[in-house]
Amino acid sequence: MSLPAPAHLHTFLVVAEELNITRAATRLHLAQQAVSAQIRTLERTIGVTLLVRTSRGVELTSAGTELAKSGAELLTEFTRVVERVRAAAHGLSGRLRLVCKPHATHEFALAVTEAMETELPELEIELVTVSTLSEELGLLTSGGADACFLWLPVGADALHSEPVRRDRRMVALPQRHPLADRTAVTLAELADDPVVTGQAAVPEEVRRHWLAEPRPHGRPAVRGPAVDRIEDRILLVARGKGVFFAPEPLAGYFPPQGVRWVPVTDAEPSVLALVWTRRIPAELVTRLLTVVRSITGWDQNMAPLARTV
Repeated sequence: MSLPAPAHLHTFLVVAEELNITRAATRLHLAQQAVSAQIRTLERTIGVTLLVRTSRGVELTSAGTELAKSGAELLTEFTRVVERVRAAAHGLSGRLRLVCKPHATHEFALAVTEAMETELPELEIELVTVSTLSEELGLLTSGGADACFLWLPVGADALHSEPVRRDRRMVALPQRHPLADRTAVTLAELADDPVVTGQAAVPEEVRRHWLAEPRPHGRPAVRGPAVDRIEDRILLVARGKGVFFAPEPLAGYFPPQGVRWVPVTDAEPSVLALVWTRRIPAELVTRLLTVVRSITGWDQNMAPLARTV
């Protein structure tokens, strides 16, 4: 026996509520003949009589009464199945592996996860945290993650990105630094301070960004100790081994224990981006990007919209 078409079942349920073909046709925006035809088709498909006509309209048979009781639930379940099928077809179901460094995304990572899972109930977000850029890139390029959040520039081929937040640049100074009590500093005032940087090999454009180069008059930054973990860089600053340039969210994540965070007025701002591989479906990227930007408050005029890193 064939299964009834959802449209015919919906028509029957409206007729069962109204007990009148004319009123049902008005609700459905159909001709009365079309409503009657769909009911007859449904009856032939199921093999039973569902309605009998009376002088005042129609009445449900015992079979019609039974279908009216369970038909709405059946139609709802069918709709859910269709939604799941469509989500799967567009890559909006399954699992999305999203990796990030907490100090860069602590203000919004959980909110993004909750918003995405609410908007796409068939999608499960796996949020993975790491401590270093090399760990994050390693997961992305090896297939261990689908997307991540990175500060630009990244300097990696075959990845795509879109900016989601821009933050002013801060510098972490030792508590006893002559400029530690200032409300703001300039790059020229920090010209002689060695800069604590990352240890991993990165492209020159990435290294120059974290050294806050170019400096005034083209003078290069003084290289200081190199360690990968942000926590270790903060410790080196607290010990007076150098200064550390970072986006403002890091100042909120790492409290001033032995260091002072001061804005750098003439340093280029840092731009955080959503970065992804070709493995993630385009529609899912669009949904994710929209959600992230709505939470971070990204202004489309802040920076160029598209960039390949």
